[in-house]
Amino acid sequence: MDLARIAQARNERGLTQEQLAEQLGVSQQALAHYEVGRIGVASAMLPKLAELLDLSFDELLVGQPSIRVPGKRGPASRLEQQIARVSQLPKAQQKFVMQMLDTVLAQHANG
Repeated sequence: MDLARIAQARNERGLTQEQLAEQLGVSQQALAHYEVGRIGVASAMLPKLAELLDLSFDELLVGQPSIRVPGKRGPASRLEQQIARVSQLPKAQQKFVMQMLDTVLAQHANG
């Protein structure tokens, strides 16, 4: 779980630890422990936490938005997920990945 994402999303929504903790039915201290990873968030609490922070499970658990392909039902393939992750890299790293892909694709076309 992307624990820093909990605090970030809470702050983006203008919520204090006390406010979010109250809505979750936990103490402020427990929420503080969740945010720094001292204790884990109970799995039963995840749907409510995602709802309160207006996040998808993917965003809450791994810090990445859910990836959907228009017209396709179900979760994104691993390749689609990787492409989305590459698109979030700095431009120099994106360029490096693209060069590697171009090399592999060229070898496949010639092989």
